[in-house]
This record gives sequence, structure tokens and C-alpha cells, in this order.
Amino acid sequence: MTYTSKEHIISSLKKGVRLDGRKPYEFRPVSIVTGTISTAEGSAVVRCGDTEVIAGVKMAIGKPYPDRPNSGTLSVNAELLPISNPAFESGPPSTVSIELARVIDRGVRESKTIDESALCVTPGEAVWMVNVDLCPLNTDGNLIDVGALAAIAALKNTRFPKYEGGQVDYKTKTDKQLPVGIIPIPVTIVKVGDVILVDPTADEFEVADARLTVTTEEDGTICSLQKGGEAPLSLDEVGQMIDLATAQAKELRAILVKAL
Repeated sequence: MTYTSKEHIISSLKKGVRLDGRKPYEFRPVSIVTGTISTAEGSAVVRCGDTEVIAGVKMAIGKPYPDRPNSGTLSVNAELLPISNPAFESGPPSTVSIELARVIDRGVRESKTIDESALCVTPGEAVWMVNVDLCPLNTDGNLIDVGALAAIAALKNTRFPKYEGGQVDYKTKTDKQLPVGIIPIPVTIVKVGDVILVDPTADEFEVADARLTVTTEEDGTICSLQKGGEAPLSLDEVGQMIDLATAQAKELRAILVKAL
């Protein structure tokens, strides 16, 4: 981004105007479609403005960790491909993709949205391993929030494959749903100068001085926090961001529940 473009964005924000005409606390339209990948146990596509992320869930039988013999596992992975944004490069995972996966993974884990004990097949020997793969199809900012919505929607859409005689039949899905309870919703707030915004576009995200991702449960309980950017945040700013994220999460959760 050129210096002129950055100054133009900041100057507009100081006047209370975003380049796409939104208000500071306004999300772009969000749409959610589930069951989009027939070869996955669960899947979803979430679109927010021009950011679109697809999520797929694959399940496998594996051996549990020694310290958790009665619990299955959950992992979230993200792959950022050049087809979604020219800034992304093929090859090993970038720091951006690693952070994206970890922030979303932490919110899901800390909320204990999945009863991992229900994933146990044979204590100490066999458990279900749940893997969520995220891939942006198009990127225009706010990948954490959109990616998390896709991950949760895909998990809610997941059905166990048939498991019999020690073998998994991936061609046959059962009616058994993944034990998803609490729905954690992250909302990323960015600070550009003295202005606080939700659902930043790619350009707004690039000029942001600081950001805070707040993941909350239905009752407002905070599951996780992730600070980004070089600028510090005051306690008052953190409090304001948490309140804003909690309110926005309720709206996003309503959209998600309706889509399911």
C-alpha cells in the first residue's frame, strides 16, 4: 500500500467515513452455507463482503495421548493460497496462516465446544481425531472471524463416518453428529489511529496500529484473547474492545444458528 493510500484511509476514518461506506462498528453482510464438500465429514463456506473461506472436517481413528487416554483430539489448520490473494505464497505455512489457525483453534479448545471424551472409541487404544482445514477462496480482510465462523459451521455440520470392525468407511456417513455444544465466536477489533473498527477490510487491516481478537461464549464468557500489532492498548481501550466484541458476537452467533 502506498503512503498516499494509507493517509487517505486514515483521513477518511477521522471524519467517520470508511471507504466502503460502512459505520465503524458495522459488519459486512455475512452468508453461511453448510454441506458444500461431499467428501468431507462436515463442511461450510462463509462469505463476509469479499472475504470467503471454506472449511472442511475430516475424521480419523488414532491413538490417544498417554495423559488423556479417554479423549479424542481436535486440530485446526489453515492454508493461504495465492488464488485467494496475490500476497500469499505457495510453500511452507507462513506466520500469518499459523497465527490464523492457532487463534481459531484456541477459541474452540478453550470454550470446550467439543466433548472430547465422547470421541473415545476404546480407552487408551482408539479415539476419533477431528481435523478442521481452512482455506480462503478470496481474501479482503478479517480472516480470523470469517475463518472461525466457517470452522464452527463445519463442525456443526459434521456426521461420523461408519466405523465397523476396526475400519472406517468414509463413503458411508451415519446420523451421529459431532458433540458440539458451546458456540465460541471471535470478533477482531482493530485500532487505526484513534478510531476503532470491526470487520476490517484488507486495506484497513494493513494500516491498523493494533488489533485485539476476543472470543466469547453465548453468555459473554471470554474464551481467549489475542493481541496483534505494534501499538499498545490502554486498559480503557481493551475494555471498550471487549464490550464491542461481545455485542457483535451475539449478532454473528444469531446468523450462524439460523444458517444451521
